[in-house]
Amino acid sequence: MAGTFSQIYIQVVFAVNGRGNFLLKPWRDEVFKYMSRIIKGKNQKPIIVNGIANHVHLFIGIKPSMAISDLVRDVKNNSSNFINENGFVHGKFSWQAGFGSFSYAHSQIKQVYQYILNQEEHHRKKTFKEEYLDFLHKFEVEYDEKYLFEWFDE
Repeated sequence: MAGTFSQIYIQVVFAVNGRGNFLLKPWRDEVFKYMSRIIKGKNQKPIIVNGIANHVHLFIGIKPSMAISDLVRDVKNNSSNFINENGFVHGKFSWQAGFGSFSYAHSQIKQVYQYILNQEEHHRKKTFKEEYLDFLHKFEVEYDEKYLFEWFDE
């Protein structure tokens, strides 16, 4: 019997609830490593997890049997619990509802990896809103402004 083989690469982007700058440098990498372990625990391939204080980018090699929305739900729920249980923030931490997901070819892996790796540098020039709207336009995603993340002056 023939097997099923695939290479699907997805970048997922989501924001901190209230768009607060709560992902602080002293413990941010610990959260990103935790997210990578969640992805691995679901038998998917975390290529890179990175972001800045107010949002995260996941770049994942995903199998067709895994629903992206289920994986993102689990990453967000478990990482919120991790942040709260470790007392990394005052009050209760949570992610905004929703996320963006964008697909890439194998030939684009290095480029996307470098882009995500250099988030701090990238966001010296561009806000998260500008970045996210650029993704939606680049990938020709139709959207209604009222269903996007809550934007605050950056």
